[in-house]
Amino acid sequence: MLSTRRMYATIPAADLDRARRWYQEKLGISPRAEEPMGVIYDLGGGTGFLLYSTPNAGQAPNTLASFESSDVRADVTALRKRGVVFEEYDMPGLKTVDGIASLGGRDAAWFKDSEGNILAIGQQR
Repeated sequence: MLSTRRMYATIPAADLDRARRWYQEKLGISPRAEEPMGVIYDLGGGTGFLLYSTPNAGQAPNTLASFESSDVRADVTALRKRGVVFEEYDMPGLKTVDGIASLGGRDAAWFKDSEGNILAIGQQR
């Protein structure tokens, strides 16, 4: 039933103004609209996300959203120049080298936003 529908992420922010600035300054993403429920962002391919205010931000121990990349290494380098800090992992099934993990046919890197939410960027090889 929902297999042909567009989907978007909802990302929590303890401080909506701080988060809005972070997404603009670090990721270069500008909002499409600001509504009572939060800030709406449109991204490529008809995707996007809602940034909404809640005291529960940054509590999920998992990735909340992933950005697709055609060159994850170049994107990681560019984002680092903007001040994005990438996570390093070394656990069974997941080891990053210089912030990037090779997972079968995919390379991926993880970072946290200003609210402590875990986001990722990945590339299908």
